[in-house]
Amino acid sequence: MRAEGLWGVRWSSCANPLAHRFMETAARKGTLVCLAADMRSVGELVDLVEEVGPHIAALKTHVDLVDDFSTESWQSLVDAAKRHDLLLFEDRKFADIGKVSQNQMAGVHDIRSWADIVTAHRVSGPDIVDGIAAGWADVERIGGVLLLAQMSSSGNLLDGSYTDEVIATGSGSPHVIGYIGNGSSAEEVAALREKVGDGQMIWTPGVNLAVGDGAMGQRYGHPRNAILAGSDAIIVGSGIHGVDERAKAAAEYARASFEALSEREGE
Repeated sequence: MRAEGLWGVRWSSCANPLAHRFMETAARKGTLVCLAADMRSVGELVDLVEEVGPHIAALKTHVDLVDDFSTESWQSLVDAAKRHDLLLFEDRKFADIGKVSQNQMAGVHDIRSWADIVTAHRVSGPDIVDGIAAGWADVERIGGVLLLAQMSSSGNLLDGSYTDEVIATGSGSPHVIGYIGNGSSAEEVAALREKVGDGQMIWTPGVNLAVGDGAMGQRYGHPRNAILAGSDAIIVGSGIHGVDERAKAAAEYARASFEALSEREGE
């Protein structure tokens, strides 16, 4: 199915090329799954990508969790992501002023050279987005920022007024492709979609085919409910990499997410 037909108004309203790239990948592979791969070694990450790569559209990393990081070893993960047609999403959650964020995009991990998407908080001010974009510009690349508008962990401080400020910043920036929403609550996702409109994406952690409470304050909602409420990508971690049959689980999440999008856009 062509991306334009699958995504409807989201395709025509989103201007950022990274948003279109994700939508094209999702349509081509039949999945809205972003795999949260919080592994401790590059080898584990590469093995996981090779196993579940056909069923996911993006790979979310925490590069600072990797014990054996080197530029050379990390390139093997970048190459695996390219083989499997994946966007690379570094969940860095930048939170400093613009100039510091620009420098952090470089540094030992050189995030600017391989990440297509990064996350950022809005707490330090709106210039954080320009700082991140400047990091990509330093190496002549274009990326997309997802601002944290909601979180799925209990007790977080991202209240409604903060979310409004996040959206105000994001809606005025060509570098922001969308927002992180709370996938554990379809009601919160729907409220966020109403505020965001159709012109930007919402990606949601906090989803699992087995809904309920997880460890350390994490809560889970069903991926179908999140997508019907307005999410455009489901971020799944242990629901895939924490089970015995990882490829089978990834395929189940892919099917559930893609069917939900088809149902949403068919209405």
